Amino acid sequence: MAARADKVSRVDHDGVTLVEGATSDVRFAFTERAGGVSEDAYSSLNLGSHVGDDPFAVQENRRRALEAMGAAECEHNLLVPNQVHGDHIVAVTSNGADDLEDVREQIAEGCDAIVCTAHNVPVLLCFADCTPILLLDPAHRAVGIAHGGWKGTIARISAKACQALCDAAGCDASDVSAYIGPHILGDEYEVSQELMDRFAAEFSCIDANTSRMLDLSAAIREALVDVGVDADNIVDTQLSTVRQNDRFYSYRNEDGTCGRHAAIGVML
Repeated sequence: MAARADKVSRVDHDGVTLVEGATSDVRFAFTERAGGVSEDAYSSLNLGSHVGDDPFAVQENRRRALEAMGAAECEHNLLVPNQVHGDHIVAVTSNGADDLEDVREQIAEGCDAIVCTAHNVPVLLCFADCTPILLLDPAHRAVGIAHGGWKGTIARISAKACQALCDAAGCDASDVSAYIGPHILGDEYEVSQELMDRFAAEFSCIDANTSRMLDLSAAIREALVDVGVDADNIVDTQLSTVRQNDRFYSYRNEDGTCGRHAAIGVML
């Protein structure tokens, strides 16, 4: 049986606060919204370049986030996909300049999960209520991040990303560690009855007859266990983007105009 996944800790790095974990050769974190240079609705560590913020502020914020993770020297290799609420996954197996340029072309077309076996290549996905899923292989030979909005979750993107990580790293799902980051929690996310019925048909943990409150993280945990991840190796931070809107961005709470926090992983 796989060892239980390590917990994550909230750590302040000169004003940049991360909910993070690390081993000897991998760093991974969920960012908070403080410590950046963005202003107004994007205050202050906005990492999303697609929300109307000053692009120079976003670039500086990304540099600060990587510096806080001890990965500032890798900034030139940073990969940030164009997220489209799908289930397309891109694998990164080399840090060569030409190979990374090919990957950038792929992720620009739309990608909601990345798995990476290359050193010194940070991967960053953005969030503001959707569920971040961060995956590690047992020997930390790979890191993966998936974007779990309701569309990705019902498409089991977490399980598909886990399988892609196992294929890339040559490991088994039973050894993968998964971390579920800040998101809109199950008692905060009311959806239509039709959507509840669709989720109930896909996931045994969802009961469409009791309420219309959708627990994305429960569905994600079920998908991961179904594909072979040990339940003890799934760490759910249970951090709320809605209740803790002072720490994280919330699309719902902020009427659609806000920055984006991120899940970031890098092998050093």
